[in-house]
Amino acid sequence: MDDLRIQKYLSDCGVCSRRAAEKAIVEGRVTVNGIAAQTGMKIDPMRDTVRFDGKIIAKKRGSHYVYIMLNKPEGYLTTLHDDRDRKTVSELVKEVGVRVYPVGRLDMNSEGLLLLTNDGELTNKLTHPSHHVPKVYIVTLKTLVKPEKIAELAAICEIDGEKIEPVECVIEKYNQTTTSVRMTLYEGKNRQIRRMCEKVGLLVKRLKRVSLGELELDVQKGKWRYLERSEIDYLKSIG
Repeated sequence: MDDLRIQKYLSDCGVCSRRAAEKAIVEGRVTVNGIAAQTGMKIDPMRDTVRFDGKIIAKKRGSHYVYIMLNKPEGYLTTLHDDRDRKTVSELVKEVGVRVYPVGRLDMNSEGLLLLTNDGELTNKLTHPSHHVPKVYIVTLKTLVKPEKIAELAAICEIDGEKIEPVECVIEKYNQTTTSVRMTLYEGKNRQIRRMCEKVGLLVKRLKRVSLGELELDVQKGKWRYLERSEIDYLKSIG
């Protein structure tokens, strides 16, 4: 995409007219990559992060790529459509304005960090088995669990005859009747954490993904935000 003057970009995004954009720039309300914008400056919509009053601005429609982080609540399917009329993550990201697709999956009863984008190349890259991006989950178990049991959980190397990569398991804290465990996966088999817990007789009460590589969940449940340029560059650098 060609460089655009900042006023035209804000106008194309539907933020305000070019004249109003010039006024906002003079007032210091517009930044590009964290630096105050200047009237007439040009930006690259694919590489630069533009903010208006602190909010990231991206075109709602067009051929450019969009990258967002969603805090998926439990009870939503990680898909765009469901023939049984169950709730899907697409309902939570309607305001993005373009169709974005989930990068990987979180099962219906799990919650937390989920990336969505219309960049198919990046999606394929991040979900390819050869790119073992660490994914961290906080798993709440329905009972008080001794460290020996967690060690048994971490020692699992196969599920239903299928080999799995080692999983790091560390007790986060004990509550009155539950145990929170931080589990770090470097691959993602279908329902892997739940199946691992079932194998050693542990029941999962809550499962939440809190990070993916260097990206940490920082939005409220059911909300989303655009990724920063540095976050996009990081994801593209993986592998």
